[in-house]
Amino acid sequence: MSSTSTSVPLLSTPDLSHTWKRATDEPDWVRRSLITIALVFLGLFLVLPLAVVLYSAFEQGLGVWYAAITEPDAAASIRLTLLVVVFVVPINVIFGVAVAWAITKFEFPGKPLLLAIIDMPFAISPVVVGLIFVILFGSQGWLGNWLSAHDMRIIFAVPGIIIVIAFGTLPFVARELIPLMQQQGKQEEEASLTLGASGWKTFWYVTLPNIKWGLIYGVILCNARAMGEFGAVAIVSGRIRGETNTMPLHIEVLYNEYMFTAAFAVSSILTGLALVTIAIKSTVEWFESRHNAE
Repeated sequence: MSSTSTSVPLLSTPDLSHTWKRATDEPDWVRRSLITIALVFLGLFLVLPLAVVLYSAFEQGLGVWYAAITEPDAAASIRLTLLVVVFVVPINVIFGVAVAWAITKFEFPGKPLLLAIIDMPFAISPVVVGLIFVILFGSQGWLGNWLSAHDMRIIFAVPGIIIVIAFGTLPFVARELIPLMQQQGKQEEEASLTLGASGWKTFWYVTLPNIKWGLIYGVILCNARAMGEFGAVAIVSGRIRGETNTMPLHIEVLYNEYMFTAAFAVSSILTGLALVTIAIKSTVEWFESRHNAE
């Protein structure tokens, strides 16, 4: 009896290269249309407003621009803005590094709650933030009588501006460092401690060099937000010209008084600081990519 063998055809793997190519390679007109839309959007919403600010600031000449930014109230707003940055950025650096270290290196109850609290300034309107601190520190607020008894003034004064801006910029450094430190893990710190290094030495010689680029990036973002904060500052500052007006508030005052050239002159200073911040940010990103490539 002869046996017949049946051959089972092997299942061949379908060639998906052609399908993959069709899914990723759009026609030229699609790519060009998308690029054109992106460039038009950037031109209308970024480049054009920037050009309008600079043109309006220097339209009447360099002398008028210089007189506008050296006017006493304008100079006071510039000094106050820089003073606030000097206080706010170090506060947020210390807090951001400490909370990122705690969240990424230790396990403790309430960690998700702490992460949620860090994100609160992103979720709360700046105007509401200002009202919160008015309720706390205002003359009719919860701590108002105590502050008055000790001759301390927070609302309608520089301390209130520093507090609300520090609150609004609180997440930037921490949120830059937490993902970075989670990705790096804690093996190097554990090895350092095993070899006998103290906690501070481990931080200064192991952790800090590993997070320096993320820390610099967070400082840049914190600095940019601190200079441009408006809503919360408008509530707690009292808008006292020459005393509690930061640059954004002073620009609004000038514009409402139809002093357009002066308003755009001060705006050009704020815009210049923003451009410097962007340039530093791009430089940091370039150094970081070069460092990672090495």
